[in-house]
Amino acid sequence: MPACDDWSACAATPVLRARAEMLARIRAFFAAAGVMEVETPILSHAGATDPALASLALSDDRSGGGSDADRRLFLQTSPEFPMKRLLASGSGPIYQICKVFRGEERGRRHHPEFSLLEWYRPGMDYGQLIDEVADLVRAALQRPTLPMERIRYRDLFREVLDLDPFTAPLQTLRAAAVTAEIPDADRLDLERDAWLDLLLTQCLEPRLGRSGMGFLCDYSPSQAALARIRPGGEPPDDQAVAERFELYIDGVELANGFHELTDAAEQGARFARDCAERRRLGLTEIPPDTRLLAALEAGMPASSGVALGLDRLLMIAVGATHIDQVLAFPIERA
Repeated sequence: MPACDDWSACAATPVLRARAEMLARIRAFFAAAGVMEVETPILSHAGATDPALASLALSDDRSGGGSDADRRLFLQTSPEFPMKRLLASGSGPIYQICKVFRGEERGRRHHPEFSLLEWYRPGMDYGQLIDEVADLVRAALQRPTLPMERIRYRDLFREVLDLDPFTAPLQTLRAAAVTAEIPDADRLDLERDAWLDLLLTQCLEPRLGRSGMGFLCDYSPSQAALARIRPGGEPPDDQAVAERFELYIDGVELANGFHELTDAAEQGARFARDCAERRRLGLTEIPPDTRLLAALEAGMPASSGVALGLDRLLMIAVGATHIDQVLAFPIERA
């Protein structure tokens, strides 16, 4: 990265202008589609229980009384939970452009504070949402003929690594990582999902979206996150799959989408498993969002939703190679 004066913007003025114009196109896209823009709190009493995410927290010293945990507020890693509460309140289709925060993330494509576009479509299945994501990206990038393809998670592992991610034993996953010469693979001691993530990021992701938009879909159920599980037994699935997708362009992950889980009991069980895993790993305890569970219990409509990283999308739009090139003031100069 070229050095810039401590006080000055790192992103060049044409890049700042490109961001503003891209945001205007995104808002015009949703206005034409009849999707309402909303705002939800950045701070919350609940955080992200996902062990892969590091929530940033602050203490509200003015609240008075109570324990440190009672005064703790979390900066959102995503607006997902409050937006789902809006869906349960009858909002209809909604979108939000906001800042989100994740600790322990800094690098060429990572920044602890970044811009996210998230939207939800009641009554739309996730196959239809994939088509809408593709249309949104074409509009945002002003590339109306940008092609797209869908690649099934299981098929990708089978075709490239000659293994079935749904059934391969742990030693097979380790052997694949060693064969691929992933650094330190022969010394790593990982859980099954961690091996799958390592193989995906190191061996498979760089191949995705090289000729347009690549949508990786139908994940292993263990990789469901907040997605619904589709039962197996119906072609082409002999096993259950998570109705989840990720979007890649030029090997860069841009979006993560789900056919959303609406079952309060299952969501509560996933929170509990996350919390147990965090304890096992010695990570900070994060209180689950009980208000989300109450909203699901009250009845959230069947919906599909997606989160898309706007800084990375802008990097593709302007040909940037480092996220700092599209940020006015990176964290070191904030």
